[in-house]
Amino acid sequence: MNRQDHLHQQNEPARSAWREPMVWLVATIPLLAVVATTGLLAVAWRSSGNVDAVADTVRRTAQVQDTDLGPDDRARQLRLSAVVRIGKDAIEVLPVEGAFDRGRPLSLALHHPTHAGEDRRFLLAPSEDGWLAPGGLDLTHDWNAELGSTAGRWRLQGRWRSGQQAAYLRPALPE
Repeated sequence: MNRQDHLHQQNEPARSAWREPMVWLVATIPLLAVVATTGLLAVAWRSSGNVDAVADTVRRTAQVQDTDLGPDDRARQLRLSAVVRIGKDAIEVLPVEGAFDRGRPLSLALHHPTHAGEDRRFLLAPSEDGWLAPGGLDLTHDWNAELGSTAGRWRLQGRWRSGQQAAYLRPALPE
């Protein structure tokens, strides 16, 4: 480079740093990381809550999860099973097998698989064929059904599939 070119280069105004692509790259990568992290945290915050897919009270000790299976064992010992079905503006439970106390009401809990805010509870009164409670049910999605004595001595569980009019409930523990 000759002396005249060197002087000409020194007399040109300095180029702004914002016109350099490397400056934009160095500035935008951390900014995009902050935006992505904020978005992920917002999604996690909205879907926060208990990530367990069970409605039982679970005690946690270190990495061990513990729950009471006594009601399931009692239902197995009594050999209980039932069908829960939806009728016209009513939920009905029909005994299939076992020695149910037909004079006492039952408790039916229907848990939405993903939204606990949509869970439903019914107190079923004894009827001619089984137990009955007024109310309707949204059958456009599955339900986790739990039927038991109002005192919590035994319980039956099952999955009420989307669109079906009835579900079979049995003890969670195998025989």
